[in-house]
Amino acid sequence: MSSDTRCLVAGNWKMNGLLDEAMAYVRELRENPAPEHVEIALMPPFTLLYPMSKPLSEKNVRLGAQSVYFEEKGAFTGSISPMMLRDAGCHYVILGHSERRDIIHEDNALILKKLQASWKAGLEPILCIGEHLEEREAGRTNEVLREQLSILEGVEGDKPLTVAYEPVWAIGTGKTATPEQVVETHAFVHEELARLGRDCRVLYGGSVNPGNAEALMACEGVEGALVGGASLKADSFMQIVEAAARAVG
Repeated sequence: MSSDTRCLVAGNWKMNGLLDEAMAYVRELRENPAPEHVEIALMPPFTLLYPMSKPLSEKNVRLGAQSVYFEEKGAFTGSISPMMLRDAGCHYVILGHSERRDIIHEDNALILKKLQASWKAGLEPILCIGEHLEEREAGRTNEVLREQLSILEGVEGDKPLTVAYEPVWAIGTGKTATPEQVVETHAFVHEELARLGRDCRVLYGGSVNPGNAEALMACEGVEGALVGGASLKADSFMQIVEAAARAVG
């Protein structure tokens, strides 16, 4: 990671967190150790977006959501629209997370609709891509990532976008890709994005924690992290931010 690269450390809380816990978390957050080089964002559950919006903004932390629906409004029980996220104070929205792909069965066609709707509402998507263990072992990692990124074919390159490479086999398992795997895969992702006419930062995700964050952030082609379980405690999350700041230099 070069010193002039602005990196993002984003925390995805998934389905965790109640109001009292969230307010205590915000109070515990320390100041960003490298505000010019490291951007911080948190993605709590929908129920916490609005109450966390103002206190997070006061600490220069951006707010994001974990998913969105592609319609602006209407009879879509249980769904939330991009403008509702903007209204709650969101800047980011995570799309294509492996848990949405695997558990909710979201496919490329749906994810593309969500991308387009998010851009229309002024949100910046964080597009997640990643392979399963059997796909990596079969040597199909690049094939899988190329197929997931193919939704960007023909999309104008000036729309804001962050990509997060998260090997599915490393999410919540305690396993982490080796630096060699991270460098190799991020190089491919950057090459594929360039082929698609996009120049955007690429984060790494998958069991990122305070112990491995600096080594991962120092890998060529890594421009931040999408953090899961380690973002649920303010202290461990800020240790990851500090590790990113050291890697940025």
